[in-house]
Amino acid sequence: MATKVFPFLLLLLLEILPLTECVNSGECNGRWIYIRDLPSRFNIDLLAHCSKYPIYGDFCPYITNHGLGPKTFNGSHSWYRTNPHMLELIFHRRMLEYPCITVDPARADTVFLPYYAGIDALRHLYGRDVNSSASHGLDLYRFLRSEKPEIWERNNGRDHFLVMARPAWDFSRPPAPDQPAWGTSFLQLPELVNLTALTLESRPSPWQEHAVPAPTSFHPASRRRLESWLSRVRRARRANLMMFAGSVGVGSGPNIRRVIREECEEAAAECELVDCSGGACDGDPIRYMRAMLRSRFCLQPAGDTAVRRSTFDGMVAGCIPVFFEERSAAEQFGWHVEAGEYGGLSVYVRKEEVVGRRVKVAEVLNGISREEEMRMRERVLEMVTRVTYRRHGSSVGLRSIKDAFDLAVEGSIRRIQERLNSQSF
Repeated sequence: MATKVFPFLLLLLLEILPLTECVNSGECNGRWIYIRDLPSRFNIDLLAHCSKYPIYGDFCPYITNHGLGPKTFNGSHSWYRTNPHMLELIFHRRMLEYPCITVDPARADTVFLPYYAGIDALRHLYGRDVNSSASHGLDLYRFLRSEKPEIWERNNGRDHFLVMARPAWDFSRPPAPDQPAWGTSFLQLPELVNLTALTLESRPSPWQEHAVPAPTSFHPASRRRLESWLSRVRRARRANLMMFAGSVGVGSGPNIRRVIREECEEAAAECELVDCSGGACDGDPIRYMRAMLRSRFCLQPAGDTAVRRSTFDGMVAGCIPVFFEERSAAEQFGWHVEAGEYGGLSVYVRKEEVVGRRVKVAEVLNGISREEEMRMRERVLEMVTRVTYRRHGSSVGLRSIKDAFDLAVEGSIRRIQERLNSQSF
């Protein structure tokens, strides 16, 4: 394990050095961010345990390339075997390139906490400390209040934000030690209620969190690489009307995935299924991306959670998303795709209509004209940079285009400023 992990740890440690501030400070007015110097037990040390959660699985391979994971093949320039739960590492590395970093906390407009909350949660969810889930986050809080407490006390944590690379539900367990519920209590702790958390899915009425896109496997490092891929997507021959990638062994009761599977099996000439049951697609983007490139529409039914990473994979492939619940997209990711934009780049079919056999998905999609489909696909491709995370160290030309990271940081700053300006604390 050490040979897999510790070269990465050493490299990251070398990069986390005192940072120089933006040369043109005028461009950073209202945007200054201070990166809180946390003890390594809150980030780097957690990576050393990447193979110690046998129920969860070994995530050591995905740590490489600062959380992007290994390349899909040796000659790949933009494609990696990315695990979405590594977003905390990806975000931390990209934050080191943010142009408006200040080393003076008193000057900062916001404070970033490089805490790998989702990874630390694994010891509560799968490890020996599973019965201490109600205390997840208290060690961080105690540090923030004891070490340079003036940084926290200035706004009682309202100007702090962090990334939590799991759905908010995983951090919303009631903070009662004997409460039989999934998850940890991080977002429920009164000590941390003022933090802004970037999560992979938000709750219906989020106070603390805001959803950001899960990372796909596409991380271009230059504008040329990005444009080359988009050109390939536009040329793709899409023989399939629709496709679905996900778990298709969904029991015998009526549910949306079962109906989709049955409809695809009945119309095999129009629909392609990629069975990802048992983690078959984990770390293997080629398995489903080729099918997405062959398909006009990608079906995105909810699973354990309403939001699917597959939504963003499909968009990268120019495959128009088909949603069955408002919570799957329109009520998420407002900093990246505004709710009103979904009508122009996706199809919505009510889940109840499909499960009740009153509507066939293929009939709805076949009713969309090719002109409208092409318009929707072009709109999807316009959104690719907004929902993907470019590679760290990317070219100046690509950095001029805002990606998912840039929009998440801007959104966090706006949200924090709105809360600080509000009198309804």
